[in-house]
Amino acid sequence: GLIIGFTFSMAMTRYDQRKNYEEAEANAIGTEYVRADLLPPADAQKVRSLLKVYTEQRLLFYKATDRNEITQINARTAQIQNELWADLRRTAEDRPTPITGLVVAGMNDVLNSQGYTQAAWWNRIPAAAWFLMVTIAVSCNLLIGYWSHSAKPKIFRFLVFSVIVSIAFLLIADIESPRGGLIRVVPRNLQALYDSLPTQ
Repeated sequence: GLIIGFTFSMAMTRYDQRKNYEEAEANAIGTEYVRADLLPPADAQKVRSLLKVYTEQRLLFYKATDRNEITQINARTAQIQNELWADLRRTAEDRPTPITGLVVAGMNDVLNSQGYTQAAWWNRIPAAAWFLMVTIAVSCNLLIGYWSHSAKPKIFRFLVFSVIVSIAFLLIADIESPRGGLIRVVPRNLQALYDSLPTQ
């Protein structure tokens, strides 16, 4: 029970981390969208347009389940990041002012937040922990099965324990599957941000 509880706590911590990074990512994009007003009008317009397309790609990242689609989304996201950084770098070289530096720092936060999000989605419970839990569960079922001498209590204890352990494993595995499980991070913050951005 302690091992399963500890592993469940690990899974919930990772789930909360993915939710927090989604919120941080939306905040970083929204802040940079506002800071784009500090750039020259032509550059500001381009950065805002790219940020809206970038936000759309980030929404697709959270909703996608197909591997090929995810690969395309990641490639498109990297392309937009390169375009955004190239535009800001060019502006910073032409106008090396503290205000431009503030905008560049905001873009750095946008890029970093995406990296943190990706790392959180890759962070899973180690295979060794799963092996330990399965070994303990099988051993406990065997011990409970041999413990009772009467047939009915033996079947009842064995059945209840097996069902409870199976449900616990199913819940942990579901939380640990960001794309394939029923319990998933819903990008509410990114969706709210995308809806608030004006159509251009």
